[in-house]
Parts: sequence; structure tokens; C-alpha cells
Amino acid sequence: MISLTSPIETRAHRWPAGLKLGLLSLVTFGLFFVDSVLFHGVFLVFVTALYALPGRLFFKNGWKHLKILWPFVFIVVAWHLFTDELPLGLTVAFRMISAVGLANLVTMTTRLSDMIDVVHWLTRPLQRLGFNPRILELAIALVIRMTPVLVSKGQSLALAWRARSNRRSGWRIILPFTVLALDDADHVAEALKARGGLTNQERE
Repeated sequence: MISLTSPIETRAHRWPAGLKLGLLSLVTFGLFFVDSVLFHGVFLVFVTALYALPGRLFFKNGWKHLKILWPFVFIVVAWHLFTDELPLGLTVAFRMISAVGLANLVTMTTRLSDMIDVVHWLTRPLQRLGFNPRILELAIALVIRMTPVLVSKGQSLALAWRARSNRRSGWRIILPFTVLALDDADHVAEALKARGGLTNQERE
């Protein structure tokens, strides 16, 4: 498993995790109240500029994580083009890229442990109702750390298919990808059991 935190130091690395996550929530929520394609286009340029400010390497690594969005962007734009609602499709696509791009930017400039501390602080009042915040913290940590691993394995499967066939892989790698994901999940579960599960973590 790998971390998405960028080793390239930026000013945002020194900002409190709670502040960054709070601003991310407010900005993302606010994007859904604006329907102007011009506004979302300009805002996407602003998000792109945020990636470019720390330098070329940071920009390249940051947008590399967003490649997974392109199929969804294509589907959204193509559908709205088919229904003669291209401005709406572009609005949705720009909004999606901006929201995920900002979330990725926060992840790249914030240590996972700091984000988990924020989640722990937010869920602390729920402990009185019997809720175990460690479950949510662990789920968030696993999603953030395992997502790039699964994306990388999916890309490896696609490359392996191309090496053996001239046809596009498409749906043909879904089954082996599912098997790989389930196998990884089984290994992670066994590792958690070996450490005593959540009970052992709560004592630490």
C-alpha cells in the first residue's frame, strides 16, 4: 500500500488538516448551487493553476491521479451531446473534475494520520451512542491507500491484455480485476485479524 501525500513540499502542507477539509466541503457543496458553464470552466482553470503553482512535477503527479475520471467525463459529455444539452454536460463534467481535483489536492498536501485525527475529533460525540469511530477511521484509511493500488493493478491488467491481443480489453478484464480486488481484501482482512482487529487498535 502507498500514500497519496506528495513529497514535494508546498505551502498547503503546513495548513491544518481540519481547515483544508472544511474548505473542501464548503467549496464542493457550493459548486452544486451554480449552473453556469462559464463559471465552472473558469473555476476549473483556477484548480489547474493550483496544481501548477508548486511546479511541473507536482502538476504531473497530481493530474495523473485524475485519469480515472476521463471515461466518466466522456460518457457525460457524449450523452448530453446526444440529448442536445451540451452546456449542461460541460457544466457537470467541469464540476466533477474540479471537485475531485480539489479533493485530490487536499489528499496530496495532507498526511493521512492528520485526516484521521480530524475524523476522530468529529466522531467523538458519537461514542456516547455506542458508535466506534475506529471503524470509520479504518475505512477511510483503507479507501485512500488502496484506491491507487487497485488503479495500478487495473492498468497492469490492461497492458497485459494489449500484449496478447490487438483488441481493446474493455469488459474482458473486469473478472480478473474483481478477483484481484477480492484477493487484496482477503489479505488485508487477514492482516487485521493478525493484529487483533479493532480491539487491539483501540488499546494503542
